[in-house]
Amino acid sequence: MLDVGDGHSLYWEVSGNPGGKPAVALHGGPGTGSSPRMRSLFDPDRYRVVLVDQRSSGRSTPSAADPVVDLSANTTQHLVADLETLRVHLGIERWLVWGASWGVTLALAYAQAYPERVTELVLAAVTDGDRRRTDWITRDMGRVFPREWERFRDGVPADERDGDLAAAYSRLLHDPDPEVRAGAARRWCEWEDTHMSLAPDAEPYLSVADPAFRLAFARIVTHYWSHGSFLDDGQLLRDIERLHGIPAVLIHGRYDVSGPLDTAWALHRAWPGSELVVLDDTGHRGGSMTAAITAATDRFAGGV
Repeated sequence: MLDVGDGHSLYWEVSGNPGGKPAVALHGGPGTGSSPRMRSLFDPDRYRVVLVDQRSSGRSTPSAADPVVDLSANTTQHLVADLETLRVHLGIERWLVWGASWGVTLALAYAQAYPERVTELVLAAVTDGDRRRTDWITRDMGRVFPREWERFRDGVPADERDGDLAAAYSRLLHDPDPEVRAGAARRWCEWEDTHMSLAPDAEPYLSVADPAFRLAFARIVTHYWSHGSFLDDGQLLRDIERLHGIPAVLIHGRYDVSGPLDTAWALHRAWPGSELVVLDDTGHRGGSMTAAITAATDRFAGGV
């Protein structure tokens, strides 16, 4: 555990070769926490792999599953600073940064703040934190899944259904009534599983998770989305020149309806030295995604 201030302690772990190439893995959500399978994306003989649970996620404390936990000190800027604090704590000079989904947004924000500390980036299921993406997920995708979206929309009070649905759900997830909180978390996670379902091997995983996990995840993700991911709109594309000279592989599924390919395409077009890999057998996850990620990390394993 690492004390990062504001009453927060982060869970972290290191595996692989102590003398190997340093790499940090950034989980999605925001709010899912790290998982052991993330280690398998790196050759343990050649990498020193760092996993970390972002603020109030996973095993970090305080947990967002606790209804009284204040999320005001949980922003993108806090997470970026936490990563730099962890890097210094571990005595790492530079590291490869891997991220998936929300982890891509965080990886880009960190790398733009500290480009001199990043050797390469491997980014899967590319996101950029813009409001148009969260609007797409929470509202526009009702055109793709109308039945499921109506259930999702109708989970908030009628007078809030035409507004910011992430903000409306965030309020429900902080309601003093535990049944209200649990119901909102369940509906949010059901919708998340729906819009990530367009892949041949897709299976629900958020909606069938432990209720405490569902609550923590939903509280964190709605907190971020209702605040525009704590980024200026278009910020990560606007500042992409800060990453010029850093090798990167962007990996995206053709069937990723929750995060359309245009975000990855725009970043790739503006980023000399980046490579875009489009997978024709997957959506937001699954299919050949793992193989594509490990191919990229294997390629970068020889650098320092």
